Amino acid sequence: MVSVQRQHKTLGALEHLVMGFIWSRGPASAEQVREALASQHPMKESTARTILRRLEVKGYLTHRVEGRTYVFAGAERPQSVAARAIRQIIEKFCGGSVEQLLVGMVNSDVIDEVELKRLAQRIARRKNRGEEE
Repeated sequence: MVSVQRQHKTLGALEHLVMGFIWSRGPASAEQVREALASQHPMKESTARTILRRLEVKGYLTHRVEGRTYVFAGAERPQSVAARAIRQIIEKFCGGSVEQLLVGMVNSDVIDEVELKRLAQRIARRKNRGEEE
């Protein structure tokens, strides 16, 4: 059987909206998700349950049972999910080269000079910590 936690298929727009809510609020039931997102995307509770189950199958959520209610929580922090998505972009579009990605971001003015300097300082600090150990 395939491990549910390792699939991590991409998120659709509604799934991303639901994950944003869960990450910002914390664990929630289908009814809480439905109520919170009603102004942005009205849906029935059954639709909310379906989306939550789908996100669990994709490996983004886990659940616990409280009485008869499933309460869903993020399986990972959003930063971990973002890092994995960036890794996929690097593999698909940059031949696995982080340098190619960063050069492209600099050339396209996605990263400015101030951000580059901060990144270089952070890399230097991390390198220095590694040498001390």
